[in-house]
Amino acid sequence: MDHLQEDFDSMVARTPLSDGCDRRDFLKVALGTGFAAAVMPVTAQTVIKTDTVGLTAGDVILTVGGQQVPVYRAQPEGKSNLPVVLVVSEIFGVHEHIADIARRFAKLGYLALAPQLFVRQGDPAAYGSIPELLNEVVFKAPDAQVMGDLDACVAWAKANGGNVEKLGITGFCWGGRITWLYAAHNPTVKAGVAWYGKLVGAKTALAPSHPIDIAAHLKTPVLGLYGGQDEGIPQASIEQMKAALALGTSNSEFVVYPNSGHAFHADYRPSYVEADAKDGWRRCVDWLKTHGVS
Repeated sequence: MDHLQEDFDSMVARTPLSDGCDRRDFLKVALGTGFAAAVMPVTAQTVIKTDTVGLTAGDVILTVGGQQVPVYRAQPEGKSNLPVVLVVSEIFGVHEHIADIARRFAKLGYLALAPQLFVRQGDPAAYGSIPELLNEVVFKAPDAQVMGDLDACVAWAKANGGNVEKLGITGFCWGGRITWLYAAHNPTVKAGVAWYGKLVGAKTALAPSHPIDIAAHLKTPVLGLYGGQDEGIPQASIEQMKAALALGTSNSEFVVYPNSGHAFHADYRPSYVEADAKDGWRRCVDWLKTHGVS
């Protein structure tokens, strides 16, 4: 995921300073020991800020196999029988941007759940570089564990006012890959929206398959939102995924934004492209509604 390191370097380069201070040192001091891309959301440096008026929002704790898993929950206050959407984070975990996305869904009438899927491996904000974060946390989270935690979220939603017959999922970067995989894992998912999730890759014991491997058997319609300038996800891999999907019956689709790179929806990072992010959000909401998640 070299594009993640590139995003950090871009953020460093764009930080305005005076008095001859070094930008990288300034960010380390101003933002703490964690790298800027991870900790900036915690400081609420987001473009879009969704309030909690009319919502019930905050963490709930699920116990999964003896492990306590925090889940950020947002929903209309006092409502039940709500459509459910799972929100799967980037490698940076559930920070303010991801929580805000959950609140955006809640404002539209959803029960939105964003679980801390790295809780067993560590706190993403505690690592000083993206390679460290990937190697010490992200790559150590087994896909099977992630699927189990998402299953637990669905069970919690069913017991707490959610209508899991109207179940959707969306995710970003790492979470975009998980969106494809969970849509194949759980046949009750009605629709998914994957934002710039990796489609192909080497198989490992912890990641035994990738979206390309499940494409032909996928039943759930997934909308893929990708950037044409994303160096980490070549257009060739998108074409490969389209060909594999054509062998199945999911009726999944892709939208590629030609002028955007990776993380164009992340409004706390320099990769943010407002017009494409807004168009993608509109398409995301419409896709879920069109496929019974409303």
